Amino acid sequence: MTGNFTICVGTVGSGAWLSPDGGDSWRRVGKGMGNESRIFGLTVHPREPRTVFAGANDGIYKSSDGGMSFERLESPMNRLDVWRIAIDPTNPDIIFAGTRPAALFRSKDGGAHWQQLPAEIAEECPNVGVPRVTALTVDPSDHRVIWAGLEVDGVRRSTDGGDSWTRIAAEGIPDPDIHDIAVTVNGGTTVLTSTPREIFASRDRGDSWYPLMVGDQFPLRYCRHLAQKADDPETLFVATGNGAAGDAGAIQRSKDGGKSWQMLPLPAEPNSPIWNFATHAADPGLIVACSHYGELFASDNAGDSWKKLRREFTEIRAVSWVPN
Repeated sequence: MTGNFTICVGTVGSGAWLSPDGGDSWRRVGKGMGNESRIFGLTVHPREPRTVFAGANDGIYKSSDGGMSFERLESPMNRLDVWRIAIDPTNPDIIFAGTRPAALFRSKDGGAHWQQLPAEIAEECPNVGVPRVTALTVDPSDHRVIWAGLEVDGVRRSTDGGDSWTRIAAEGIPDPDIHDIAVTVNGGTTVLTSTPREIFASRDRGDSWYPLMVGDQFPLRYCRHLAQKADDPETLFVATGNGAAGDAGAIQRSKDGGKSWQMLPLPAEPNSPIWNFATHAADPGLIVACSHYGELFASDNAGDSWKKLRREFTEIRAVSWVPN
């Protein structure tokens, strides 16, 4: 595995960390970020490969140098935890952000100005107390369709670019504890939603849903984030474990859009659930995964084999990689 790419890791309580050589060496991101910052989300610009947006405990940040330095963007989110960021692939000047306490925001000018969007969201919820936006996705087949998932308050859908939002009926996805949402496009559009014990799919933009029955296939059934191979939407990855604060994790891969799954061989047993993935169109085979409690794994062949990176961190919420 060559190291000609930069990894950025967002931790809870020790800021952001950067490796300019694919994980061989690391340094804390000092410019623009505090050493005790809590980083919840990292999103790479779809057309500017060295531009990275970060969601933190005090708003949203932007880096133009691959994560070496960040600047905070002034916004109504300055006193909120920004958990998720999504960029419109058709018009990247349109950016969406989701926060805790749960709210949705949009910028139409690349992050210079922001407005809160009119989505009805509960103020309190089970398990985590205050809802948070844990999933935010722009449909690549129709950029007017936006998906948001809340932990713990279900799924919201907009069909007009974020101007209005509808809550998906509870009978469609019976568990309101939403962890991630992914949209695949391959001869048709399929929306996937992960919950703690199941993944639900819809082929009619959320009007009806069916479970993939992953509990019958996954040895570790707790599901977190979803990822796709950049050049093949049928190849999916799911971060799994044995509970939110569990002591085991695994990566599941499907090559047929979720019909069948394989648990991928990792070089060491993860110390906690696998939490998130980083992918990039510059190299669709390069996948970086993080565990909840500080471990990093990387694959350069779309998951056929993995390497555990030597450096370990505190709690990780987000990871990204960009080409050098």
